[in-house]
Amino acid sequence: MSSLNIKQTTPTSNIISEIMASSTLTGKIEADVEIKASPGQFHEMFAHKPHHVHHTCYDKIQGCDLLEGEWGKVGTIISWRYVHDGKAKVSKQLVEAIDPIKNLITFREIEGDQLKEYKSFVATLQASPKNKGSGSIVHWTVEYEKLHHGIAHPETLLQFLVDASKDIDTHLTQPN
Repeated sequence: MSSLNIKQTTPTSNIISEIMASSTLTGKIEADVEIKASPGQFHEMFAHKPHHVHHTCYDKIQGCDLLEGEWGKVGTIISWRYVHDGKAKVSKQLVEAIDPIKNLITFREIEGDQLKEYKSFVATLQASPKNKGSGSIVHWTVEYEKLHHGIAHPETLLQFLVDASKDIDTHLTQPN
């Protein structure tokens, strides 16, 4: 099985796409975002305070509601309201994994707009300390299976996550 790697680099993010051979509907895309906030600060926002994210990037995310479980716990179900490609959308997600040591969280789409195009859609974020200096690298991984070949790979959604990460960083590092 061959794969095509697309690499786009900007000063604050690095997007890598691995799109499997055209005969398959599955794919994996990844992006790195350099931020000033610590790994713990960024992880805390998604693990325990996702309902505050809309305060940091309201043009992208309008809200996050707890539907079942507790913030910061595996098995929790949350609902996001967001705008992507100029359209209001919703996403109901299961928190599949949380690792506070690795600053890692995995969300699986269980209902919502993404499942109109994808059979499965899983997003993982991991915040790690930068090798030199302060700040972090946020690594986003999106693994998906398209419903059919006419569906585009979710690169615009990955860019949405990169852009939201930058907005969240600005909020986390602004002086009080």
